Amino acid sequence: MTAVTAFGERLRWWRERRGLSQLDLAGHADTSQRHLSFLESGRTGPSRDMVLRLCAALDVPLRQQNALLLAAGFAPAWRESDLAAPELAKVYAALDFMLAQQEPYPAFVVDRRWNLLRANTGAVRFVQFLLGAVPSGPVNLADALVSPDALRPLIANWDEVALYFLRGVQADAIADGTAETASLLRRLLAYPGVPALSQAVSLVEARAPVLTMDFRKGESSLRVFTTIATLGTPQDVTLQEIRIECFFPADEETARHFRG
Repeated sequence: MTAVTAFGERLRWWRERRGLSQLDLAGHADTSQRHLSFLESGRTGPSRDMVLRLCAALDVPLRQQNALLLAAGFAPAWRESDLAAPELAKVYAALDFMLAQQEPYPAFVVDRRWNLLRANTGAVRFVQFLLGAVPSGPVNLADALVSPDALRPLIANWDEVALYFLRGVQADAIADGTAETASLLRRLLAYPGVPALSQAVSLVEARAPVLTMDFRKGESSLRVFTTIATLGTPQDVTLQEIRIECFFPADEETARHFRG
């Protein structure tokens, strides 16, 4: 009964987070509102298939799907592998290919909470140019962007960049529902001088098609924009949470700098 109640509470939490009524979710999951009500109240327990159907209807990430299965008394459905595990060798090779193709421009592989996993040579040189040396130990790109002790003093339009980035982390926290992502957002918002998430983006004349990051180091100005890629059909928790961020020059001067 405790497991059933725990599942029901988690299910209701996800349904409300997605802004769905019981009737809406029941329709999406091909079940009845009455049965869904019984599941949420703990009056009945779900089958393994029902848990997965509800997770699919609610677009619950794989890590949280495992948590819901455990709460209902079932074994996890999705494995979580080390990125260097033999079974992920093809994906690892694909990441190597993407990083190499991005040269001489920077590219990073990060996890869901912006912990650095991989970087290409262009990224290493970029960081060395900006900071003088590559940081030792674990690196979190979110902290590096927002902290006043890392990249922040080198970004001329930091307020605008930080606001967009923080809203992205906020969206991640809403989407994945984990304490870890919520904790990351709180940590970033606690840094001094961080713009409020409710702050409006300032309108400027001749707004560019994409937001650029304007790095300034000495007499050099490097203007870049980024793309973020994910794996299209992950069936492993680790792979679902991977992101590949690629930096591209926003003008020819920046492109020449990277090529040199």
